[in-house]
Amino acid sequence: MANLFKKESRLKFTLAHRMRPRNLKEFVGQQHLLSEGKILKRAIDADRITSLVLYGPPGTGKTALALIIQEKTGSYFERLNAVTSNVKELRQVLKEAQARLSQNGSETLLFIDEIHRFNKSQQDVLLPDIEKGNPTLIGATTHNPFFVLTAPLVSRSLVCEFKTLSQDEILTILNSALTDKERGLGNLNLQIEKGVLDFFAGVSDGDARRALNALELAVLTTEESSGGVVKISMAAAQDSIQKKIVLYDNDQDAHYDTISAFIKSMRGSKPDAALYWLAKMIYAGEDPRFIARRILIFASEDIGNADPRALLIAQAACFSVEYLGMPEARIPLAQAVTYLSCAPKSNASYQGLESAFSDVEKGRLFEVPQHLKDAHYSGAEKLGRGKDYKYPHSFGGWVKQDYLPKEIKYYLPKDIGYEKKIKEFLNSLLP
Repeated sequence: MANLFKKESRLKFTLAHRMRPRNLKEFVGQQHLLSEGKILKRAIDADRITSLVLYGPPGTGKTALALIIQEKTGSYFERLNAVTSNVKELRQVLKEAQARLSQNGSETLLFIDEIHRFNKSQQDVLLPDIEKGNPTLIGATTHNPFFVLTAPLVSRSLVCEFKTLSQDEILTILNSALTDKERGLGNLNLQIEKGVLDFFAGVSDGDARRALNALELAVLTTEESSGGVVKISMAAAQDSIQKKIVLYDNDQDAHYDTISAFIKSMRGSKPDAALYWLAKMIYAGEDPRFIARRILIFASEDIGNADPRALLIAQAACFSVEYLGMPEARIPLAQAVTYLSCAPKSNASYQGLESAFSDVEKGRLFEVPQHLKDAHYSGAEKLGRGKDYKYPHSFGGWVKQDYLPKEIKYYLPKDIGYEKKIKEFLNSLLP
């Protein structure tokens, strides 16, 4: 059975291609767009699709959804890839779409994969026809359309952000492929070792195509036993995706222990250890946005004003994750991690806020002093609002006055990094 499958598979489409959902019932994921009542689901059901930009990671269903929409509308389907297309080809496609509409009333659905690869001139070519409604554009991109597409094109399209598929959603797709006798592997006598499907789902980074390709390769490269059974072991699974299994769960001890070790390594100024834990998380398929968020928190909580640049570098790493995506985003993540690990540390800002919050929570509430109240409205002067307020810039940048009814110290800067200068400045203001 397995040998027959191997022979026939050379002549057929890949498993990932064959298992593409044929309708919305088979579509897995993106429920924020396609569940009942959501605008995209309503538009598809009512056959009232306008131009769309489908934006999100690879293997999340952008092309599959475009094909489902085409099947639903019955429109003529034209597909281009922005990497290989040029203005001449684009103009020809648009011309044929208008001719088709004029001759037999047939509308065209134009699917452009990797639309971010079109330059401004190519995008501008699309505008007049898209505005007329024929063809209807569906653009797919892994890049944020608000960064890579022209404003006029974005404004004429409904932007739909696709999310990375969850591990459970990947498992659903893999199990469908194993049971489907028409398009999948349901006719094979397969024996899958426990943990293999979880492994594929975990290391595929939310990419269904990658998971299905790995499963198919494992089946194609495994010889059947004497009893006609194809046994897929963990070793075969690891070879098929060229990745070793790492003890790392997304919602249990390994997840929390690893991120804890990562944060504590940065806090302890150990860049080598921090890089190791970063590498383990990336390798195991951790969401890079989760890592970036923790880096951002760390920059303020553990470094703060000891090095104010740390927060800017952490913000840049967050932006890089969204703009670049993986695997490239691991490079700015590594830069941020090493910088933050080596930066001077101070939690004075965080501790100051915690102390102030504790006072408010315990009911230590002060009324705003009269001279600090807003005086920018009619009648404020009659109420005495802002009276006797001293504008610091009129006194060279600082003037002694009360900002709380009672003197309280929350922020206690440390003698480290730039915060040492802040401490010296604050001390210089004391009488």
